[in-house]
Amino acid sequence: MVQLKRYPGNPILRPRPQNAWEGLNTFNAGVIFYNGLFHMLYRAQGVDYVSHIGYAVSEDGFNWSRLDKPVLSPANVFETRGVEDPRITFLDDKFYMTYTAYSPIGVRVSLAESENLITWKRLGVILPDENNKDAAILPEKIHGCYCLLHRREPDIWLGYSDDLVHWGDHQMFMSPIPDTWQHKKMGIAGTPTKTEDGWLLIYHAVDKSDVYRLGAALLDLKNPAVVKSRLNLPILEPSETWETNGDVSNAVFSCGQVVKDGTVYVYYGGADRVMAVATITLSELTNALS
Repeated sequence: MVQLKRYPGNPILRPRPQNAWEGLNTFNAGVIFYNGLFHMLYRAQGVDYVSHIGYAVSEDGFNWSRLDKPVLSPANVFETRGVEDPRITFLDDKFYMTYTAYSPIGVRVSLAESENLITWKRLGVILPDENNKDAAILPEKIHGCYCLLHRREPDIWLGYSDDLVHWGDHQMFMSPIPDTWQHKKMGIAGTPTKTEDGWLLIYHAVDKSDVYRLGAALLDLKNPAVVKSRLNLPILEPSETWETNGDVSNAVFSCGQVVKDGTVYVYYGGADRVMAVATITLSELTNALS
């Protein structure tokens, strides 16, 4: 049974009451390794439960320094209740952040771009006519097209685009498995990581009792809609107090992983309250998926 190993110093990010926008919850972060540093974009809430996105940086992936102000806050009609669950992709010499815009209209997949991970330019809602979330852009074009993984509940989908604006050729490629830990619904964790064996996809799944766990799958390099393999058992499930008790109890939820020096760092929110990290060697995980 392949399992992630929790960092003994977890949680690595906690709410900061001195900052109203992150005084209640800090969780569900996208993370990327760039220019010798770990960069984190995390979701934060104050007592009004409106989500903002903050920035933190680390030399070792475990100890973090963060800005006092958010790098993205609600700014349009699609975002009145928050900007949520960022995922990061580096492509074409730019950083792209997919995030969930939340409002009375519903939830929408939105996109922003940056050159420094702190100053962001909104590119808008990219699937404007449907409730959708858990989205990330693949860090490589496939047959000259951008690829977007997203979630049409309860399944994981893949779509293509020439311009990051118009998306089509949507294909469903991963579904829940009845009467298992993947029974109810699922969605991607972080942006998939390219390996020699395929795109490493870490994902969350929800069972009949609304427990969130993490799983792993391997997608075909040339056609990511093809699932080469998928582990039968979860690689992480709630057990720590800060994973079982919070705003969403019994939840481990990831929006980002980093591979550095043969180690996979999986960053995840615990019970929608704090941020944590767990690790595994890349070889152990890919061998289990082979």
